[in-house]
Amino acid sequence: MWTFFICLILLIGGYLVYSRVSEKIFKIDGRETPAIKSPDGVDITPLPKRKSFLIQLLNIAGTGPIFGAISGALFGPIVFVWIVFGCLLGGAVHDYFCGMISSRNNGDSIVKLSQKYIGKIMGVVMRIFSIVLLILVTAVFVVSPSSLLESLTGGNVAAWIWMIIILAYYLLSTLVPIDKVIGKLYPIFGVVLIGMALAVIGGVLFQQDKYPMIEIIDNFRDFSLENGGLPWWPFMLTTVACGAVSGFHATQSPMISKCIKNEKEGRQVFYGAMVSEGVIALIWAAAAMAFYRVNTSDGWLALDAIGGSSTSVQEISSTLLGPVGTVLAIIGVVVCPITSGDTALRSCRLIIGEWLNIDQKKIKNRLLLTLPLFAVVVGISIWNFLDSHNFNLLWRWFAWSNQLLAAATLWVCSCYLMKRNDNKYKSLFTSIPAFIMTSVVITYIFGEPNIALGRFIPIWVAYIIGATISLIVFGIYLFFLIRRKAENSEVIE
Repeated sequence: MWTFFICLILLIGGYLVYSRVSEKIFKIDGRETPAIKSPDGVDITPLPKRKSFLIQLLNIAGTGPIFGAISGALFGPIVFVWIVFGCLLGGAVHDYFCGMISSRNNGDSIVKLSQKYIGKIMGVVMRIFSIVLLILVTAVFVVSPSSLLESLTGGNVAAWIWMIIILAYYLLSTLVPIDKVIGKLYPIFGVVLIGMALAVIGGVLFQQDKYPMIEIIDNFRDFSLENGGLPWWPFMLTTVACGAVSGFHATQSPMISKCIKNEKEGRQVFYGAMVSEGVIALIWAAAAMAFYRVNTSDGWLALDAIGGSSTSVQEISSTLLGPVGTVLAIIGVVVCPITSGDTALRSCRLIIGEWLNIDQKKIKNRLLLTLPLFAVVVGISIWNFLDSHNFNLLWRWFAWSNQLLAAATLWVCSCYLMKRNDNKYKSLFTSIPAFIMTSVVITYIFGEPNIALGRFIPIWVAYIIGATISLIVFGIYLFFLIRRKAENSEVIE
């Protein structure tokens, strides 16, 4: 378990140090936030810091830090490196700057920020892309908790009934003011989520004699590749998205930027929530690492998954925690996707309302925006529910589109920092992670064998294409960065 504890210390220490560096580069001041300056009683509402933190955590912690970490463990202990450094240097920076820049712009979405800091074309692309991604996320986060709840109730309540209940909740939470349902339920859900994580890691710690975790010091290599799977670059970096770096968070942070009461809260709410999600991913990766079996008969280590992610959650929980612990763990796992699905639909409403310039204080306007979106989500959910292969297809497309949005968001943050009138080279703080994520997603698109391009292109060619395109993009950015003069141009805030 030394690997787990070292990584946990790095995450906590990284938060204490690197979050303050992020805050210093952003340059917070005493200006009013949207919640204080222009509350509307529906979406722009001041909330206590603890509620803002819990809502942000539950918004971003879908099934990714659990299912993604379990699947990521198939690559071996190297997954811990990505969770720690991806979270601290990429994901938390991504969430913090996105949320704080949105706060400086009256809670504008990542779509509007893209248009402001990069250009109109980028704004149009991001609008279409974000709406499609959010609809997919909402639909994906209907089916997975429905199946788990059916299993939890022993099959007495069918998955399709749970689907109807979850969809009804999504509709309600999207329409009502954020402090009426989400603000009241999320503190309870937060306690369940934290209790689940503590129960799982406690079970792993106290049963190390039976289920020893594979340590990184002895096994720092790519187990997936040794077993004929896909290499860790870029596939582990897209498999473990939530918990490390996730573009979906760019649609969620602006929602909470409307609710923080002071810019000083941003470090704990945005950076802190992402690090907390990283801890959850670390816990489930450690649990999976203790349960995956090691075969040394041929002189090399081979990992065999104990089943799909849902099966893995059930087996790990029941073995480590017994019946009561299993209920707690699975409820925690169910809470994660539900509390991301509801705010995904809400974010989609906000983005479309912002685009069409529709005042969303009135319930009839919120209904007008929400009902067509809801109909599409229901249709995709049914299609997804009828065939498990459809879920796998949706998840693969979500994997690359999610990380593409992360790269785009980091470039938006970089352009914001570059255009500010203090020190343009501070933008390297976000542009270097943007460059890495661009390389990851381009390589994935050309190298993933289950999507169109990857079926015809060898992985080594995908590596070359990914490196070339990302270097060109980074080179163009550096060109404009170097050319930009430190003259008295308009101050960007």
